[in-house]
Amino acid sequence: MPDKALLTFVLGGARSGKSSHAETLVTVYPAPWVYIATAQAYGDEMRERIALHRARRLDGWQTVEAPLDVADALAAVPEGRPVLLDCLTLWLSNHMLAEHEVETESHRLADVLSRPRGPWFVVSNEVGLGIVPDNALARKFRDAAGRLNQAVAAVSDSVVFMVAGLPMRVK
Repeated sequence: MPDKALLTFVLGGARSGKSSHAETLVTVYPAPWVYIATAQAYGDEMRERIALHRARRLDGWQTVEAPLDVADALAAVPEGRPVLLDCLTLWLSNHMLAEHEVETESHRLADVLSRPRGPWFVVSNEVGLGIVPDNALARKFRDAAGRLNQAVAAVSDSVVFMVAGLPMRVK
C-alpha cells in the first residue's frame, strides 16, 4: 500500500476518465473512503451526471457535499482517512457564480491541500488546451482554473494527466 499522507492530483479533459481513475486509486486503501463532492444539481443534466457518479462507486464511500467549503470539509476528515475531492473546476465555478474572491479561495484551498493528513486525491479539468474562449467570463474562468491547477500541482506529490481513459504520470 502506498504512503499514508500524500496528495495525488488527477486532471484531464471532459470525459477523459479522471474521476473513475481517481476512484480506483483511492480504493487501494481500506474503506471507509471520503468523497468530497463539489457539484450542485441545478438542472436535469447535472442531476444525471451526479447519479452516474454515485452509482459507479462501491460501498464504503462517505459522501460530503461541499460546493464551497472544501477546506473545511477536508479539515473535518479524520486523520489517515482516504479522500477523493471531485472536482476543483466545479468548486471554482461555484465560487465565481457566488461572486467570491476566487484568488483568495484558491490560495486557501492550495494551502490546505499542501498538508494532506492521509492519502488525498484531487480531480480537476484541464480547460486550457482548447481555443481561446470568445467571452470575458469564460476567459476569466479558464485563467482562474489554470492558476488553481498550477497551485495544486505544485503542492502535489503525484500528478496524473488523463487522456482517453489512459493515465500519464506527469509528476
